[in-house]
Amino acid sequence: MAIVSGKTKNGYTYEGDYQHANSDRVTWTATYRLEGHFYGMRHGRIDQLGGASVSDVDDAVKDDIESTWTKPG
Repeated sequence: MAIVSGKTKNGYTYEGDYQHANSDRVTWTATYRLEGHFYGMRHGRIDQLGGASVSDVDDAVKDDIESTWTKPG
C-alpha cells in the first residue's frame, strides 16, 4: 500500500492510499477535508498501468483523486 496526499484546485486537502489490485490496476481511497473539517470520502481504480514507474502511478492516482472530487455532476 502507498500513501498520497495533496490539495485539490478547489482548496480541499486529501489523504489517500492505493494498492495494486493486479499487475496493471490500482485501487485507491481518499478522505477530503476543508480547513481541517471532514467533507467526504471517495474511492476509485485506475487501469492500464502496467510498466508505469512508482512516480507515474503516484501522479496518476493524485490526478484521479483530484478529478473525482472536482468534476461536475
